[in-house]
Amino acid sequence: MYTNSIDHYKIELSVKAKNGVNFIVAAAVVWALITIVWTLSFKTYDKCVLTFIVGGVMLPLAWVFSKVFKTQWVVKNNPLESLGLWLNFAQLFYFPILVFVLIKSPEYFVFVYVVITGAHFFPYAWYYNTKVYAIMAGVISIGAMFLTLYIKDESQLYYIPAFMVVSLVITSLGAYAAYQKRLKLYQE
Repeated sequence: MYTNSIDHYKIELSVKAKNGVNFIVAAAVVWALITIVWTLSFKTYDKCVLTFIVGGVMLPLAWVFSKVFKTQWVVKNNPLESLGLWLNFAQLFYFPILVFVLIKSPEYFVFVYVVITGAHFFPYAWYYNTKVYAIMAGVISIGAMFLTLYIKDESQLYYIPAFMVVSLVITSLGAYAAYQKRLKLYQE
């Protein structure tokens, strides 16, 4: 059934946490709110600060969606379980870059935030053994770069978080589809 115990633990995480779909859906809601922030007629710096504030609802929303989707936050007796938290916190060490951009070039803030958020999905491809995370990490990072290069006016920067929303919806659908396949394997 399983090739080794690590595969077993990864499959268990994938099934019981449903590939983290509660976090991805929560992130899609947060980034939809961030998109709205970037349509406002505030100064770019102020939009950046509001973006940070809106991001604060991420964990409470993920908890709510864990109840909706019946996902487990903690998979007891799984030695890989705490790794998910470490992988998530790793992105916080990129926040000095985000703060630097906020201070020096706030017009690039939302782009950098999207890249940090999108790129942090990459290790979850291994963690959940779900390729959609690796694929979308690249799509989000490279797509945001091209979109940022294409945008000529700061009033159009809302396209960047809107792109993130679409990317997160695709990620959540792919993660859920992978969960459904994994569920059959787990039940065997």
